[in-house]
Formats: sequence, C-alpha cells, structure tokens
Amino acid sequence: MIKIFMQLKPDPNHAGCAGTRASAGVPGIDPASVPGPSGRDGTTIPTATDRQGDRPKPVMPPQTLVDGGPEAKPGAPYPLASEAAEAPLPAEESRLVKAQARITALENQELEQKDIHHRLLADFANQRNRTGQETRLAATLAEKKLLLEMLPILDSLERCLAAHYPTVEDFRTGVSLIHKQFIEALHKAEVEEMELKIGDPFNAQQAEALTTTSHLGLPDGAVAAVFERGYRLRQDLLRPARVIVNHIPRED
Repeated sequence: MIKIFMQLKPDPNHAGCAGTRASAGVPGIDPASVPGPSGRDGTTIPTATDRQGDRPKPVMPPQTLVDGGPEAKPGAPYPLASEAAEAPLPAEESRLVKAQARITALENQELEQKDIHHRLLADFANQRNRTGQETRLAATLAEKKLLLEMLPILDSLERCLAAHYPTVEDFRTGVSLIHKQFIEALHKAEVEEMELKIGDPFNAQQAEALTTTSHLGLPDGAVAAVFERGYRLRQDLLRPARVIVNHIPRED
C-alpha cells in the first residue's frame, strides 16, 4: 500500500505541476482552466478542490412527526418528538384549566368555612357571656326579693325589743305576731313546711335521725320527737327535718 501511494504521489518536476504553479502566479489565467497533474498511466489525479466538490453532502436524519402534534405545513419543518412532548396537548390543557378552577373553588370554600367558623365562635362566646350575666342578674334579683321580704321582720323584732310590755303574756303575743309575719314571708318565697308529727314513720329521704329513744307507747321506727322542722322549696327538699327515732329493743 505504501508503494502504490508513493507511485500515485505527483512529481513536482512534472510539467502539469509546473503549469499549475505557473498559472497560479500569472494574472489573467483561471487556475481551473489549467489541466491538473496526471499520473504515469495518463490518468488525471484529482486535486484537493475536486475532491472536496465530489464529497457527498450530509443527509439530515428524518424528523419524526408525533401523533397528536401540530400538522406540518408545506415548506415548514416537522416538529421534533422532544418539542411535541414539551408542548401541552389540548386535552391536557383542558384538564389543567379544570383542575385550576377546582383548586380556586376549594380555596374560596375554605375561606367561607373559616369565616363561618369564626362567626360561630364569636356568637358562642357572646352567648356564653350573655347567659352568665343573665344568670347572675336573676340570682341577684331573687336575693333582693327575698331580702326585701325579710327586712320588715327585722324591723318588727327591733320594735319588739324596744317596747316595754307590762306582762310576759303581752310580750309573747308580740313575738307570735312576728313569727306569723315570718311564715308569710316564707310562703311568698314558695317555701313550705313539711308536715311531720310524732308517731309518723321515719323517712330517711325527708328527715335525719339525731339519736334513738325507747318509748313503749310508740311503734318501733316511729318519730319520737321533732328537734328541727323540715322545709321544701317548691317541690325540692330545702332542709330535712332533724328528729329522734323510737327504737324498742327485742327480747331474747
């Protein structure tokens, strides 16, 4: 191979080469009109310019048109697969718009629910404060009403103590009137005395047993004496009665 290449190497002393060199330096002579160097067998050896012109032009790889992509126009290049993948499809754009609208609607709904929640919290706090104030006001009014009923009794007691009674019986009569006045005040406050007499069976839901006694004239478990009376406020027990219960021991 080396020997053949050396044989094909143009001879610088060859007439063709001299003519080429001479034509390249002479003005007015087209170098392309001057014949090129030839080999020993008479064939013309292509020059570098000829060889460059004979080279095949590079062929561009075929471009792929992706399904669903934009249609190619005459004279316009086809879109590449990477460019078509990057561009959102119409269906994807529609779903994206719907999702964005859904997100916006949910955000607005969340803001509305937060506003409703805050309003409910404020209403609950106001209702709680208002209920507490009304309860305290009602208790204060009830206390005032009861105290206004008790103050006249106190006035009567003070007048009784300041008066001079000629006899003990007159003093007793004055105290009885004050007692009656106090009972009337309790009735106005809806406080009633529980009816409990000696001999009635003992009821633990209405009375408390202070102690026991043995009385043969009374049945076992009966009330032998009433130490303090019991009272009811409307239907509720205000204060239980305090009594002494009769107990008869068994004979062995």
